[in-house]
Amino acid sequence: MTYTGFLVVGVFADYLGTGRFAAGLLLGALFARFPWISNGRLRVVGLLPKPARRPLIMSLLALSLLSFLARGEHVPALFTAVTTAFLLAVPWLRKTAFNRLLAPFSRFAPGRNARNSANADDTVIEGEFREKKDQG
Repeated sequence: MTYTGFLVVGVFADYLGTGRFAAGLLLGALFARFPWISNGRLRVVGLLPKPARRPLIMSLLALSLLSFLARGEHVPALFTAVTTAFLLAVPWLRKTAFNRLLAPFSRFAPGRNARNSANADDTVIEGEFREKKDQG
């Protein structure tokens, strides 16, 4: 991930025609988040709203990936592609892992039917087993 960040800053610097330092400062200022106290509540503010950060990061990764592929540099393209795939999979992985971790406890929650729940994990197969009595 860190190496991919280094690569993305380099590609961004090439497109802007500046050095890595200036491009890194520009990206750092763009993605920076700062604590802010408003009306007695602690908040975190930044230049980009929360829904815009992830698509912008993905577009920078896609730009870098296409740039590396156009230049014929396969190793940096591979690192960028793996990072892009990981960032695309993180929300699904987080939801799946969270549901799997909470699945044993949701069965015992009062007032809830875990099998009919909207949060039930569809990849888990549930079944009931009963022993047969010997007939002989």
